[in-house]
Amino acid sequence: MTPMIALEGVSLAYPGGQAAAVREVSLDVAEGTFFVLIGESGCGKTTTLHLINRLLEPSAGQVLIDGEDARKLDPVALRRGMGFIFQAIGLFPHLTVAENVGITPKLLGWPAPEIAARTDELLELVRLNPAEFRDRLPARLSGGQRQRVGLARALAARPKIMLMDEPFGALDPLTRDELSAEYRALHDRLGLTTVLVTHDMTEALLLADTIAVMRDGRIVQVGSPKELLSAPADDFVRSLIETPRRRAAELAKAVAP
Repeated sequence: MTPMIALEGVSLAYPGGQAAAVREVSLDVAEGTFFVLIGESGCGKTTTLHLINRLLEPSAGQVLIDGEDARKLDPVALRRGMGFIFQAIGLFPHLTVAENVGITPKLLGWPAPEIAARTDELLELVRLNPAEFRDRLPARLSGGQRQRVGLARALAARPKIMLMDEPFGALDPLTRDELSAEYRALHDRLGLTTVLVTHDMTEALLLADTIAVMRDGRIVQVGSPKELLSAPADDFVRSLIETPRRRAAELAKAVAP
């Protein structure tokens, strides 16, 4: 079966002799998979995400989207067909919630009644009452509410692929746990293919079908959460896995009678 996303020997080297940001990365992301890229800051995770939607172009190798070479696809159309959520959210401050959610369908030429109906449908989906929130400006929203609007906006044009760059990292722990669990349920319900970038192994283990560990621009290991837990490829992967284990043991000790 053709992967929804495939990277084949992809590298990205910046001019001036700097070390390559991404080096010979090969990955297959099957349709419907919740795929997590994890690693330390600066290891190439976000760069890899940007290579998928052509915000960056590889210096070697190729990116395939549903079997098609991404370089042969119009980059604007490609990006409009993917949802993209990042930590800073990036809502337009002068637009209402409804206008933010409906911006991509508007650019695609959808009729106004269809945009309005889709906006209300999505606000309901992300648990924001349309009557209460559609006319608010982003400044009148909490951090969690803004992230919900960002998610609704990313889903507006019915994308098959969702790219997520540390989307919950700036939220308080309770909101982060709630939203990440809700998104995983939406991923399953809508049959999405999701690529999530995170540095939090606990989040990766709880959400992912497949995890790819990156270090210094390379893929160190790819596998299911159970595979990584049972057979880490090296000391680096082992250290990532030990962090949530250690925290769980410390928590159990702290709450013990």
